[in-house]
Amino acid sequence: MLQSNIDFDLLFTDMVLPDGMSGRELADEAMLRQPGLKVLFTTGYTGNAAIHNGKLDAGVNLISKPFTYDELVAKVRALLD
Repeated sequence: MLQSNIDFDLLFTDMVLPDGMSGRELADEAMLRQPGLKVLFTTGYTGNAAIHNGKLDAGVNLISKPFTYDELVAKVRALLD
């Protein structure tokens, strides 16, 4: 999808992806192609690379698994508003 040059408002990705690319790497590539893109990460791992000493890295929006649809909708709405 990134190679199609279609603009989108939000990238929602897991931090852990198959085939060697991380969600962080995907987000970095997407933001290079579309500066200002909003990114929402999800993970079920508490020892994630975006979380250090219990705090998120600056600029990282995260919803931890498991989450409800209502929690996801609220997080997406907050990012897009």
